[in-house]
Amino acid sequence: MSAGNTRTILVPGKVNPRVRERLEREFEPVFIDRADPALMDEGARAGIRGMAAMTAISGSFIDAFPNLEIIANFGVGYDAVDAAHAASAGVIVTNTPDVLTDEVADTTIGLLLNTLRELPKAEAYLRAGRWAAEGAYPLTSLTLRGRTAGIFGLGRIGLAIARRLEAFGVGIHYHTRNKRTDVDYPWHETLLSLATAVDLLIVVVPGGAATDNAVDAEVLDALGTDGVLISVGRGSTIHEPALIAALEQKRIAAAGLDVFADEPNVPGALIDLPNACLLPHVASASVFTRNAMADLVVDNLAAWFDGRPAITPVPECAGLNSRD
Repeated sequence: MSAGNTRTILVPGKVNPRVRERLEREFEPVFIDRADPALMDEGARAGIRGMAAMTAISGSFIDAFPNLEIIANFGVGYDAVDAAHAASAGVIVTNTPDVLTDEVADTTIGLLLNTLRELPKAEAYLRAGRWAAEGAYPLTSLTLRGRTAGIFGLGRIGLAIARRLEAFGVGIHYHTRNKRTDVDYPWHETLLSLATAVDLLIVVVPGGAATDNAVDAEVLDALGTDGVLISVGRGSTIHEPALIAALEQKRIAAAGLDVFADEPNVPGALIDLPNACLLPHVASASVFTRNAMADLVVDNLAAWFDGRPAITPVPECAGLNSRD
């Protein structure tokens, strides 16, 4: 069959099991170990019309597939995909927003409470028999009471976090590139201004050059000695050496992190810190939510190859989404 009438989808590297199951049922998938065009000959590459990816996709990799039409990215963050290059080549990129919003927001609140109230440590204390042997767990020095939260990135997930914090009686400020017109929270034009105004900073922005190491020593010092940092977006947004120093020197009170700069490699100095609460990038990691993400990956491909617009194109590629 020619490239024009097949629905051949390339899967480079690992893939969610539900994505694989649906692709094998609905498309003609081709699996390779990694995003390396050398793993396929020229004829095989010419037959690829779509990709389902949860790995880095470079511009040069995109260029190796002359009949590529769409890349369906598993995840709301798509900084690992060169979407600008894809758009310039006429290739649409999709992601999986909305379906993981509530799960990530819920996990953020859990991570926040664990960081402030030391709940994992308290459970470990009980399980080790120390409650019976030594008495009550020590009172926690930190609380959510009386705090003001600053949300760095008030998109879908950031707004869901804000709504949850409102129910806890927490005041909300935010910093985004542009002020929103649909909320009444105070907006700060700079991240430094936001950090100065609050004592709880929640980072939920995507990765990329615009946010790389945005939370640096200056921002952490502005947050203050009672300040708490929570990060659930991308590890690249935090300058980890500066954070480690701030925690060691108690220039901020605590941090709760679900994402890291070099996953799954977490600095030993960060692991050793008693005022850091760490999770292995699990914010959306429930079966329910990952299945919904997987379905959206394949639903985007199905819509495109059925002649309909993709469901969730990324902004860089929105202009390519007409099927008229």
